[in-house]
Amino acid sequence: MPESKILGRDDCVIPARAIFYATVRTMSLPPYLILEKAVGETPLACVETCRARHPELTGVPLAYAGRLDPMASGTLLILVGDTCKQQADWHNLDKAYDFSILFGISSDTHDVLGRLTTDPTPPVISATTINAALSPFTGEITLPYPHFSSKTVNGKPLHTWTLENRLSEITIPTKTSTVYSLTLTSLETITRDTLVSEALKKINTIPPVTDPRKALGNDFRRSEIIPDWHHVASSHQLPPHYHIATLHCIASSGTYMRTLAHEIARHCGTMGLAWHIHRSMIGIFNPETQTWRLPEGYVP
Repeated sequence: MPESKILGRDDCVIPARAIFYATVRTMSLPPYLILEKAVGETPLACVETCRARHPELTGVPLAYAGRLDPMASGTLLILVGDTCKQQADWHNLDKAYDFSILFGISSDTHDVLGRLTTDPTPPVISATTINAALSPFTGEITLPYPHFSSKTVNGKPLHTWTLENRLSEITIPTKTSTVYSLTLTSLETITRDTLVSEALKKINTIPPVTDPRKALGNDFRRSEIIPDWHHVASSHQLPPHYHIATLHCIASSGTYMRTLAHEIARHCGTMGLAWHIHRSMIGIFNPETQTWRLPEGYVP
């Protein structure tokens, strides 16, 4: 097998794709890869792009150790070869995120790729309001899984129960996790026209879904969601400007930034959704020293 270039943390990222934090040497493979997933790219597409770029991965088993939503970007850890057999051991890694909350609009997915609910009353949002709302969401927290998630309930993903309109038949599961830190980093105001333009751009980054096996998802319901955003643009009853807050979060496995965004907005006295989610780190976090280390098997 040909030798591959080793890319470090400060190397440029080739769009869509693979950042090798371990060496791929002749006749040897790293235990895992860390890829950079783009907005609109599915984890599977990210992995297959990596495989296509690296012939040495042809026929090698690859498995996720933590997914990312279509609207999220950032670090995606992929197990390689025999490491896939220990997949369950890699599911409890800590993560760091930079995510943004759009106030005044909510959706059934808690992000831009969902059916919208709007409020004609402009929310009163300030850094003081947001910081006051953050304290209940640090330390150990328990939050419900998003209705649109892959969490299995009675043998079926929660998003399937949602799409079948059968949520009344089940109890929505919750997840207890630890938020080590949650800080507000910026607060901006954006015009409604710019907001809609950027939302549609995000939604249209996803390639059309034509697989008949995924017909229930109806191409992420874009035929319904896109008109919702057009309605936001054309409605004279809605505010001309919206607030977007960006936060940095370090949390244990299973902490959904979509749910966190929804709940923080609710504690601010309004509705909201996750406008942007970027996973910047995955590994083992030490809250006492505020340092990260990579899992066993990392080859510097």
